[in-house]
Amino acid sequence: MVRHSLGGGGRPGAPYRLGLWGEVIPASWSAWYVVAMLPLALGLGVYLRCLWEFAARGRGIPAPLDHPKQLVVSGLYRYVRNPMYLGVLLVLLGEALFFQSTAFLLYALAWLAFVHLNILLYEEPNLTRRFGDSYRHYQASVRRWIPGPKYHGTP
Repeated sequence: MVRHSLGGGGRPGAPYRLGLWGEVIPASWSAWYVVAMLPLALGLGVYLRCLWEFAARGRGIPAPLDHPKQLVVSGLYRYVRNPMYLGVLLVLLGEALFFQSTAFLLYALAWLAFVHLNILLYEEPNLTRRFGDSYRHYQASVRRWIPGPKYHGTP
């Protein structure tokens, strides 16, 4: 292992500043690090695909600045209601594996708890107000967290 150095002694991101990444990166790559890259890469791919769906199908982005104008029920959203969050969770779990960090795993679980509450208390009520029966049907047909059968649209 070698000390992590980013020119000028800078440290990347909140997880590093919180001490979740530790002080070192691998000097050589073992199978452990390669395995950890699988959820990292998959999670990034899921996130980027969902971002594309929001822009192309929903005509907006998942941010308060430009909410999608249409309900997005295509792509990975046909199988699970929150694939973007699942992609981020995979990235966080991959980082916990990569750095072999229990603290980072706890960070990922706390993040998931926060996101789940946000979905229950803000996102789902907001989507119900904005999209009405279309969202209610989608919500009744597609699971929140666990992928299931493909959604086929309104009855």
